Amino acid sequence: MPASSPRYAHDPSLIALGQAIRRMRLARNISQEELAHLGGIDRSYMSSIERGQQNPGILSIVNIATALQSSTEDLMREAGL
Repeated sequence: MPASSPRYAHDPSLIALGQAIRRMRLARNISQEELAHLGGIDRSYMSSIERGQQNPGILSIVNIATALQSSTEDLMREAGL
């Protein structure tokens, strides 16, 4: 898992993405731990993504969207990106 980088700490796109993931997760009644497991991602990394403190790679984004039974397009649209 990549370390959190201060240069990403306040990036509006990452914050929006994290908030979108959290909204979609909660709408589906999935715990953060379960989403992380379904997406093949460490729970603490998932937490950092939701807080906008990580810049996840495309494969992580695809895996998260799939775990949410969504598409990457819908996830990005939900984030306003």
